[in-house]
Amino acid sequence: PMQQQKRQPELVEGNLPVFVFPTELIFYADDQSTHKQVLTLYNPYEFALKFKVLCTTPNKYTVVDASGAVKPQCCVDIVIRHRDVRASHFGVIDKFRLQVSEQSQRKALGRKEIIATLLPSAKEQQQKEEEEKRIKEHLTESVFFEQNLCQPEHRTASSGPSLLTVFLGIVCVAALMLPTLGDMESLVPLYLHLSVNQKLVAAYVLG
Repeated sequence: PMQQQKRQPELVEGNLPVFVFPTELIFYADDQSTHKQVLTLYNPYEFALKFKVLCTTPNKYTVVDASGAVKPQCCVDIVIRHRDVRASHFGVIDKFRLQVSEQSQRKALGRKEIIATLLPSAKEQQQKEEEEKRIKEHLTESVFFEQNLCQPEHRTASSGPSLLTVFLGIVCVAALMLPTLGDMESLVPLYLHLSVNQKLVAAYVLG
């Protein structure tokens, strides 16, 4: 008998994968057709399964056939109706838990959680999603653009000042050292005398 018990390790409590679709239910207040949703539970196993549907807020929903059985390699549809559609429930996340067990056992072999949300309007939600998508696209574009702008600056900074900058600096320093126009006692030829304005330009470029 001990050996027989060891041969059945696959039916451990809570470890059995549960196949249910969808895993998220969205109800729209302005669309009556969405107030009734269908969960499909698949049984790919060689043995029949018992199932039970639990909910965090059972007063808000009606679950048609909240418990039952699924034959091996079959599926079953579980109908869930939202029966308390009002603004105060918008955006609240409720949870359903689907528990399955083998018919001869009472323990839950596996469980799956499904989230349910009530939203005001399918159109509003669509617009919101499109807007979010646009913002995301815009953000990724602008980040990419900023990176492109920054890269050349990093390169020049890392390689030190460019030759042109150095040359301009030398010219400006030389210009400032030359005598100003009207400075008669200078030994420098007259054509090298600069006006005050020219020296100001040189000082500005240096700055």
